[in-house]
Amino acid sequence: ALDADILLGTDPDADRVGVGVKNNKGEWILLNGNQTALLAFNYMIEARKAKGIAQPNDMVVKTIVTTDMIDAFAKASEVACYNVLTGFKWISSLIKEKEGKEKYIIGGEESFGLMIGDEVRDKDAVSAVVMICEMAAYEKNKGRSLFDKLTDLYVQYGFYKENLVSITKKGMDGATQIAAMMETYRNNPPQKIDGVAVAKLLDYELQQGTNLADGSLFKIDLPKSNVLQFLLADGTKISARPSGTEPKIKFYFSVNTPLANADAFDVTEKKLDEKIARIIIEMGLK
Repeated sequence: ALDADILLGTDPDADRVGVGVKNNKGEWILLNGNQTALLAFNYMIEARKAKGIAQPNDMVVKTIVTTDMIDAFAKASEVACYNVLTGFKWISSLIKEKEGKEKYIIGGEESFGLMIGDEVRDKDAVSAVVMICEMAAYEKNKGRSLFDKLTDLYVQYGFYKENLVSITKKGMDGATQIAAMMETYRNNPPQKIDGVAVAKLLDYELQQGTNLADGSLFKIDLPKSNVLQFLLADGTKISARPSGTEPKIKFYFSVNTPLANADAFDVTEKKLDEKIARIIIEMGLK
């Protein structure tokens, strides 16, 4: 009725925010949490440079299951990007650790949480809503939309697409089944997924990574957490993370490919969606 440019909604305690935008066909879509985060992170980095207030010690922080596209454009902008375990307590902990040495500007996670500046030290949808409105207004002043900006970023840094599958194992042995799944992945990791070699296995419980080609090990400098990640040779990332309180396990999928131009958006997105669907079936998660 209003022909609005964006639609924003928060959860009741206002710590997460969802963003609706119009896509390239004028249809309303909900940005996923990764897309919201990458737009917000990029805006903060670009705006600080444009205003001349960027500092050499600027840093951004995200969780290990949040899109690696943020790492890509942070690196291109020469801004440090740190990855921490899931949960804003870990982002806040890193801010405290880096205080006086590095300047935190934004942090976030894939589950619709953002933390702008270090005053609140937790995910906060109130400040996020304000900034997202500013982002949309900034683009509108140039005759563009947030979806246009998202597409520009995909063309520049590659089209990253994420998905999440949550599995609940009911019954008395549900937790045991999930533990067995994790042990199988840990002790017998797949060598290939969707025909692509698994290059690395990251085991956050053991705090070590393995290069599967030669079996060499390297240290993961993060606290222990029962999370496994498979990094494929083509940049695909698959993460397995059981719940600590209920018989549930989450699988996070991230795939990426170059986007030639804005006109190729729909075809490229379909290919990425199909790749994720194949991986889900191959891993027996559907």
